[in-house]
Amino acid sequence: MLDERTGSRVAYVKDQADSGAEPDFQSFFMATYDIIMRRRWLIISCVVGCMLLGVVVTLLSTPMYTASSSVEIRREGENFTSVQGAEGQEPVALDPEFYQTQFGLLQARSLADRVVSDLKLQNNKSFYELFGSPFADEWFDGDTLLTSAPDTDTRVRAAGEILLEHLKIHPEIRSRLVEISFTSPSPEFSKRVVDSWSKNFVQQALERRYETTSYARQFLEQRLTQLRARIDEAERQVVDYAAKEGIVTVPVGNSGDAQSSAGERSLVSDNLAVFSRELAAARAARIEAQSRLRSAGDAVPEALSNVGIQNMRSRRADLAAQYAQMMQNFQPDYPPAVALKSQINAIDAAIATETRRVQQTLQQSYTASVEREQQLQQQVDDLKTQLFDLRRRSTQYAIYQREADTSRQLYDALLQRYKEIGIAGGVGVNNISVVDPAELPDKPSSPNLPVNLAISLLLGLALGAGSAFALEQFDDGVRDPAQLQAQLGYPLLGVIPLIRGEEVPIDTLNDPKSAFSEGYFSLRTTLSFATDSGFPSVLTVTSSQPAEGKSVSAYALAVALTRSERRVLLIDGDMRSPSIEFLLKIDGSVGLSNALAGAEDLQALIRPTHWGNLSVMPAGPKPPSPAELLASERFPQVIEQLKRHFDHIIIDAPPVMGLADAPLIGSRVDGVMFVLEANKTGLRMARTSLARLQEAGAAVLGIAVTKFNVRRSQYGYGYGYGYGYGYGDDEETARA
Repeated sequence: MLDERTGSRVAYVKDQADSGAEPDFQSFFMATYDIIMRRRWLIISCVVGCMLLGVVVTLLSTPMYTASSSVEIRREGENFTSVQGAEGQEPVALDPEFYQTQFGLLQARSLADRVVSDLKLQNNKSFYELFGSPFADEWFDGDTLLTSAPDTDTRVRAAGEILLEHLKIHPEIRSRLVEISFTSPSPEFSKRVVDSWSKNFVQQALERRYETTSYARQFLEQRLTQLRARIDEAERQVVDYAAKEGIVTVPVGNSGDAQSSAGERSLVSDNLAVFSRELAAARAARIEAQSRLRSAGDAVPEALSNVGIQNMRSRRADLAAQYAQMMQNFQPDYPPAVALKSQINAIDAAIATETRRVQQTLQQSYTASVEREQQLQQQVDDLKTQLFDLRRRSTQYAIYQREADTSRQLYDALLQRYKEIGIAGGVGVNNISVVDPAELPDKPSSPNLPVNLAISLLLGLALGAGSAFALEQFDDGVRDPAQLQAQLGYPLLGVIPLIRGEEVPIDTLNDPKSAFSEGYFSLRTTLSFATDSGFPSVLTVTSSQPAEGKSVSAYALAVALTRSERRVLLIDGDMRSPSIEFLLKIDGSVGLSNALAGAEDLQALIRPTHWGNLSVMPAGPKPPSPAELLASERFPQVIEQLKRHFDHIIIDAPPVMGLADAPLIGSRVDGVMFVLEANKTGLRMARTSLARLQEAGAAVLGIAVTKFNVRRSQYGYGYGYGYGYGYGDDEETARA
């Protein structure tokens, strides 16, 4: 889709790129070059004007001198103590946030106020005069400060704002260096300001560092005082509550801190633990005694381990062996055998007696262990009851104790931090230092004539190019006839070149080999294919506005047809401002208006020309209402009568815009040729005119572009001509 305003190939290439088609870069550059060449004088004027303005500004500008100083800003100040948490660690990479903060501090109003106070600028009239400030006359009478002048703070702030307006900060990329520069009409003053700025920035950093640690120490001191009072109060509450409730605690382990809840436990808890262990031992002893007691007879371990019983059993075994041997040879009633049997029985009785004694001993031991277990169990139960009661009474005690412990821990931590900050703040060094002090400028930094001329050149080119392209956007005249069909919806019939100013169109048509004649011959040929029957029998030629070349075009087409041995009638249909009679210098006293008014003898209204087959019907006298005549039924009757005598009739109609004549004529003929002057007629006006013709029912065959200047276009249509007429001009005015 093409740009409807400009018709330029720049828009065409742009739309091609938007639609995904391959852009014609050659056409784009040709279109750009064409715009530059057409508007070259505008561009040259803008460039020359800007450069002259740059020279004038440079010569009239006050020389300014710039002094600079380099400052190094490290991430953190070094510290000899390396206290953990008291100073930051040096990062591997630069910290953008930190350095942006430092750059902001370098341009802070507070620093500017320090410099003003350091140099005493708030009371210096010369300072305000140096920068053209109105305060020099408002606040001073001569060199004396007026009593009506603002207070010191206001003057300091005003002077600081002036300094900030002329101060620049230039951080060096990928380094810790920052350049501070100040520009003023005085080289000495610029150096003084930069030196003072660097010095006060270093001092301000030191003061800020000290104030930071000082504030921290003061804060910690207040907190430590509060915590000491809180610890005393909490410990008094612990002791008072313990005395009131009878809570007794003992230290635990190796804490060595009798006041710490983590290193204390109650006396009842200790007693319960001791008696619980004793109860467990008594229960184990009782179980063991019960087990021994239940063992049957001689199987009791105490019986087995008794020496007396063991000796008696050994003696009985020997006697039993002797008795068994004797029974092999004698009868039981044998006296020695009876004696041995008596001894054995006596020993058995002794063993039984000793065994019963051991069992009695075990019974007594078991009874004692049971009693001890019961006593210990009773004591443990009592202690448990006491412990539960103590725990109920110790809830508030634990709260008081926990508060005291927390306050003591916080106090110890803050005390340690207070000592670390005191050491770190006392031995730190500044992280900002001046690398290169300012030097006295030996030449002005501005104005710089070469730089200003270069800037003026660029501005002139930009302004000229912008103006040229802006004018191109507002200028919607036809430059590329090939795009008319896409822009207006009607085919291009032909392009008529612009002829030189000293040439007369009528005379140029007499030369059939001229480019002018060739253009109309080509236009006639195209119109021959515009309808199924060839060249239209009745053709109307019109345009949007006067002086677009429609009259010359109508006459030239008529001449081109006569060269083909056609009988042609040229009618001047513009009864408001006729042109044909002036163009051909013929009598126009009678003509079309007479025919439409009812004249029967049409042949009397027709004038011959030196072209044998070409006749002309002038417009005739100017009627009161040409539109009413053209809208009457007489007009088509006149056309039908004339068609009997001529092969073709060409009507030179009035312009479309503002008049109803052309649509009325176009609706009653075979076809309409619309004439459009190149680089003049706007596409919007042409579109409106064509729409009016279409609404009237006219058969628009196409568009003929006239006065096309190939020198103003990059397209190869080839020729040119120049002529014009003013619609409604006097007879002496040249008409077309």
